[in-house]
Amino acid sequence: MNEAETRAELIDPKLKECGWGVVEGSKILREHPITAGKIQTGGGRTKKLSADYVLVYKGYKLAVVEAKSADLEVGEGVAQAKLYAEKLKLDTTYSTNGHEIYSICMATGKEGLVNEYPTPDQLWNKTFPKTNDPNSEIVEMWRSNFINIPFEDVGGSKGARYYQEIAVNKTLEAIANHKKRILLTLATGTGKTFIAFQIAWKLFHTRWNLSVSNSHSSYVSRRPRILFLADRNILANQAFNAFSAFSEDALVRISPKEISKKGTVPTNGSIFFTIFQTFMSGTDKDGKPSPNFGSYPSDYFDFIIIDECHRGGANDEGNWRGILEYFSPAVQLGLTATPKRKDNVDTYRYFGEPIYIYSLKEGINDGFLTPFKVKRIKTTIDDYIYTSDDQVIEGEIEEGRIYKEPDFNKIIEIKEREAERVNIYMNEANQKEKAIIFCASQDHALAIRDLVNQVKKSDNPNYCVRVTANDGALGDQFLREFQDNEKTIPTILTSSQKLSTGVDARNIRNIVLLRPVNSMIEFKQIIGRGTRLFDGKEFFTIYDYVDAYQNFLDPEWDGEPVAPELRESTPPKEINGNDEQSEEGDDEDGEASEKRKRIKVKLKDGKEREIQHTVATSFWSADGKPISSIEFMESLFGKLPELLKNEEELRKLWSSPITRQALLNKLDEAGYSKDDLLTLQKLVGMEKSDLFDVLEYIFNSDIKPLTREQRVAFAQSFIFASLDVKQKEFIEFVLSKYIESGVEELDQEKLPILIESKYQSLEDGISILGEVGKIKNLFIDFQKHLYQPEFG
Repeated sequence: MNEAETRAELIDPKLKECGWGVVEGSKILREHPITAGKIQTGGGRTKKLSADYVLVYKGYKLAVVEAKSADLEVGEGVAQAKLYAEKLKLDTTYSTNGHEIYSICMATGKEGLVNEYPTPDQLWNKTFPKTNDPNSEIVEMWRSNFINIPFEDVGGSKGARYYQEIAVNKTLEAIANHKKRILLTLATGTGKTFIAFQIAWKLFHTRWNLSVSNSHSSYVSRRPRILFLADRNILANQAFNAFSAFSEDALVRISPKEISKKGTVPTNGSIFFTIFQTFMSGTDKDGKPSPNFGSYPSDYFDFIIIDECHRGGANDEGNWRGILEYFSPAVQLGLTATPKRKDNVDTYRYFGEPIYIYSLKEGINDGFLTPFKVKRIKTTIDDYIYTSDDQVIEGEIEEGRIYKEPDFNKIIEIKEREAERVNIYMNEANQKEKAIIFCASQDHALAIRDLVNQVKKSDNPNYCVRVTANDGALGDQFLREFQDNEKTIPTILTSSQKLSTGVDARNIRNIVLLRPVNSMIEFKQIIGRGTRLFDGKEFFTIYDYVDAYQNFLDPEWDGEPVAPELRESTPPKEINGNDEQSEEGDDEDGEASEKRKRIKVKLKDGKEREIQHTVATSFWSADGKPISSIEFMESLFGKLPELLKNEEELRKLWSSPITRQALLNKLDEAGYSKDDLLTLQKLVGMEKSDLFDVLEYIFNSDIKPLTREQRVAFAQSFIFASLDVKQKEFIEFVLSKYIESGVEELDQEKLPILIESKYQSLEDGISILGEVGKIKNLFIDFQKHLYQPEFG
């Protein structure tokens, strides 16, 4: 029997005998998809993980069954069964070949052969064992209530991914069990807001509220009052928009302007959105400071969602903590991308251990996040010692001091240095790709914006814009336009701190680091800016001018991009409730004092032209381990089909336009188009080389690729040896086009175009070079010299 026959004739009947698909409320999900398949260059993906059977009862996934052919040993499916159960966070999983059933309990580690599958009720009782708790019936009722409300698909555009479903169900299970403090840790870009929305949706439609767990009164059927708390307007606004499936009258955006206008906090809704700073601000009737949150009764909210909760809300020293303590009766859910470490120990002490964790590593390998590569850029002015031929425009220079990266744009400014760094990026990158440039300060972001716009190819004045706290409403408008995937302008944003978190822009292709990133937390969060999926986005690139890549080698790099902590040197600022701009907590205050200290230096005339630079591309796995370029290519592109015996055969086929085209056609049929190969060429930084070098690199990565110009220089004496003057003149023209554009200029169909370009007409070309057959042979024969082994 093959596997399909084994399922139909042996496995399906046994499951049916045990009540699966027969008992009311039970069903079997077949070929149930789990992951999306890791993204590969060219738009393809690796094979998705799919479970042969998932057993569902009362709306809950309870077990996996991995099927193998009856001709195989039952143990052949055990590893997969465990993998799928671990992914889906299920306690029970099975491997079967139809004849035998191998049972595994992921919770206890117990495993072995069993005679039959459990019935739906038996498996339910194993997963949710009955206890002597007098509240167990209430827990069971709410478990049922929650699961009976289906996930909202947000207008048919979104379905829950497996880990999102787990996060929602685990949170609701905790709520049903009267847990008061709940923590979810999920990597940036994995949809924490979507998860929060689904939880709120189910609570709202089941009419769950605090009276469920209030032992002093019976349950009162009413809609819950839910509060979404963030520390930045952009996060609160994004969440408000993401909850749009709720009726308009259910949603309330709390802002200082509205409170000031109405003279009181809003209460006419079910789901409220605000930021900590708004709740901390406010005055009483006498104009004395009185926080706005105190205008609500302490038990007003049933459920509070704290976004990026590690950023201060649960910190014992942070005055935001007072808000959470005031609303202590509410069930509080913390959302973070930060794994537990010394920086956020207070958060974990407050909420407890996370009930679910989903990391960047998992997200990339599952195909829900985008892989990345790193370009390390070093220049000869990465540090600076003053010499007398340079001019100190402002401030007092310390002679003999070596100014290093942390000093630049904080205490010393050299405009020519920044201009060179901008030029390097603009020459290296595709200027049409969206990018965020992280700068040392708001002033630095301003300078970089102007430098980018001075050398851009685009004619749009808003090609590059600054988005910082100082840019206020205009900056927020630029950010919204940048996030709109239908718009190409603005293309580049410069910022200092504001955009390191909270920017949900899926088509970011480049992250540029022009300032040190000293915090592992902030480093991970910045990486998370580029991980969101977008059609045609196979990877994104980190342009690293400051050796931030070393963070990958830190033991704390464990796969989760996380958010920046507040600088210890920056005290919480007082909030003016009527000041919309100052409401943002952007870690960018405190710059004024730094600005006064800065030294400004102008390099001597022409000295900036002496600045040299190198670019080294390195590749990293999802778990932060350095890997070879071949491993990286294989992880993205997959192994090229074994259509070639060896490097020698590749060289032979590539040396003639006839066999070269046949090879390209064969690769295209196998799923590797010319466009895919060009993407691969760009990926490994061989844009100036021949596609031959890219394919040869796969056979032998030790061979240093030649540029097309070098290839021509090595081969031209052999090419011209047997040509007359007129033939040499034509082939020189062809080779110039090859150097300029690539190997496609050597395709047979290009020959008439090349002749017309050189001689104005085919007739004139033929009269100079000879008959058509002779020209064709000339065009084919010279190419074999380009690809001789001694030339590379």
